[in-house]
Amino acid sequence: MRLNDCDPEFKHEIAATPGGAGIKACFACAGCSARCPVGGQRPDYDPRRIIRLALMGAREQVLASPLIWLCSSCYTCQEVCPQGVNFTEVLTAIKNLAAKAGQAPPSSKVIARQLAAHGRLLEVGEFENEKRAELGLPPVGECPGDYQAILGRSDAGEGEAA
Repeated sequence: MRLNDCDPEFKHEIAATPGGAGIKACFACAGCSARCPVGGQRPDYDPRRIIRLALMGAREQVLASPLIWLCSSCYTCQEVCPQGVNFTEVLTAIKNLAAKAGQAPPSSKVIARQLAAHGRLLEVGEFENEKRAELGLPPVGECPGDYQAILGRSDAGEGEAA
């Protein structure tokens, strides 16, 4: 990362986003990283590194990182932070900024295709409707038009996220 690529206002933008105020209180003690269950499984996931990069102003690097989407929201980081920083909320603020910048998690495209095709995340077919009938429940139909209406889109056949 080059100094010219840094955005000194990035930390203020995170702090102004709901949940992001704690970023300014972090002094990178590594308490959050030491007990992180995701970090235990993925050595490349380091909450302290994400915060450090954000504080340094590495806007593009942070928002484009697939690692920001891995937090399991277990709140272990908050329990051990001596400054009381709720990293889960700070990371949610970072995720919201990433989504605004068009950096959605990879799974969002799959979700958008399912919603566009079926109007729900899970396809409900003949078998499921037969089981519902046995339980006295009404059948569930596909309603992709509802999803398209929510997004205000008229291209219901494409199945891509807006």
